[in-house]
Amino acid sequence: MERFVKRIVANLVRRGTLQVRLPSGQQVTVGDGTGEPVAVAFTSRRALYSCLVDPELRLGEAFMNGTFRVERGTITQFLDLTLSQTAGVPPLLGAKILAGIRYLLRRISQFNPRLRARRNVAHHYDLDGRLYAIFLDADRQYSCAYFEHPGMSLDDAQLAKRRHLTAKLRLEKPGMRVLDIGSGWGGLALYLAETCGARVLGCTLSDEQYVVSRQRAQERGLQDKVTFELEDYRDLDGEFDRIVSVGMFEHVGVGFYDAFFRKVRELLAPDGVAVLHSIGRSDRPAATNPWVAKYIFPGGYIPALSEVMPAIQRQGLVATDIEILRLHYAETLKAWRERFLARREDVLRFYDERFCRMWEFYLAASEMAFRHQGLVVFQIQLARKQEAVPLTRDYILAAEERLRAAERAARPPVRLAGE
Repeated sequence: MERFVKRIVANLVRRGTLQVRLPSGQQVTVGDGTGEPVAVAFTSRRALYSCLVDPELRLGEAFMNGTFRVERGTITQFLDLTLSQTAGVPPLLGAKILAGIRYLLRRISQFNPRLRARRNVAHHYDLDGRLYAIFLDADRQYSCAYFEHPGMSLDDAQLAKRRHLTAKLRLEKPGMRVLDIGSGWGGLALYLAETCGARVLGCTLSDEQYVVSRQRAQERGLQDKVTFELEDYRDLDGEFDRIVSVGMFEHVGVGFYDAFFRKVRELLAPDGVAVLHSIGRSDRPAATNPWVAKYIFPGGYIPALSEVMPAIQRQGLVATDIEILRLHYAETLKAWRERFLARREDVLRFYDERFCRMWEFYLAASEMAFRHQGLVVFQIQLARKQEAVPLTRDYILAAEERLRAAERAARPPVRLAGE
């Protein structure tokens, strides 16, 4: 047994040092002996065997259940060590078969009609609001920040993200009608109203986000400019000068991409501009990580650009700009993870130890996926007419400078209700 495990693990870890203690008490050491050793232990044979056969699902479960423990270092260091050198390493036959089955069934797992979409959103976004207040920035931005320079704080990087998106929307005059699909806790919608004088409709399927968003608009005195609705984007009507969607497209499902972009085109004014901000993969299409799908984002999927662009084209929209944000989400997740761990004891007051281990694994694994597994963020600017935006990208920097001036002139940064 020891030789079998060592052969498998040695194929995964060639650099650094990993020590694996088996349920029998035997220890396997692999790697080239460099760096600070990371030591892990399996406390049951069942956990060990299941992780060898289906590591994508079972490793996270074993960590949650305490049957896989990190005895030296952290789960982040373990995932950094292993995921940084698994590219090109063929999986075991059982894991390869399971991955193939999951890919074939992915449209079923991503089938998100209205009722199921709302249930999936509630699973993640309607958790105790104190959890998100613990690790997000003050504006509760739960999507990739934009780090303009090294050492930037999370709050400043999230403000830079809002500014960057707003610049691409080209809100050139007050009163422009904006739709925010998947408006979260309302931070972007409030920013658009406050700095640009836009009239914004935000839609969400989360009861928790809906309540908080409305409270924030009232506290800021923006209820006449910003409206939030608890509604599916597919049920909206009207015409909007601008449409923005941040961190929501990952919940649409590959089978609904045509419906999504058809609705965007239907709602967008003839000379309008839309911006889509979404996690994406830089390699070929795949299935959602099974652990993430089961415990974190049921019904979710991270698309390849090759899956998104055909749907855009089929619905008669023009991609006027595509920007790929590399490693920005890794830095965002690092900040979230550090904040979460710094206040882990506070989370234990309203959730149990298993939940805390689940979220620690989620944040660490997600960060390493962006560092080592080809995940990125797409910002795709869309229009119905190709002349809707200038011919060069200079206008983005110019707009950001104007927005910085507007931020300085505005009131203090938007805060959450009750803070």
